Amino acid sequence: MCPAPKGNKFALGNSGKPPIFQSIDDLMKAVNGYFEYCSENTEKATITGLALYLGFCTRKSLDDYEDRGDEYLYIIKRAKLAVEHSYEMAGQTIDIFALKNMGWKDSQEIDHLNNGNSFDNLSDDELIKVAKRIVNPKTKK
Repeated sequence: MCPAPKGNKFALGNSGKPPIFQSIDDLMKAVNGYFEYCSENTEKATITGLALYLGFCTRKSLDDYEDRGDEYLYIIKRAKLAVEHSYEMAGQTIDIFALKNMGWKDSQEIDHLNNGNSFDNLSDDELIKVAKRIVNPKTKK
């Protein structure tokens, strides 16, 4: 198999498309510009809106910028946190759906059977009593 010709973006040593932002300051200015744009146009800040404003073609491209170093990671994570904050403050149903897609969990666990205690330390007789309560909840301890 022959290597790609020199000058080809797939040639050895060529990392592909050059970065959109040449410096951390350029990225920071663009991120701030997005939030100013949203504020001036009363537009809700979103992750996809941020990615589009910054010139990316996918959300993953935005995520990939986090791998460029700690300074880039900080700026991108902080921008995503600001977007998440705007959803959190709105508290509407559609915003809760978006928050769940950002990693939030909407669950709670309640142990109705053993008052929050572990079943691991129960004797066989105690486990049988618990099982009977499950089958017939009116059964007393």
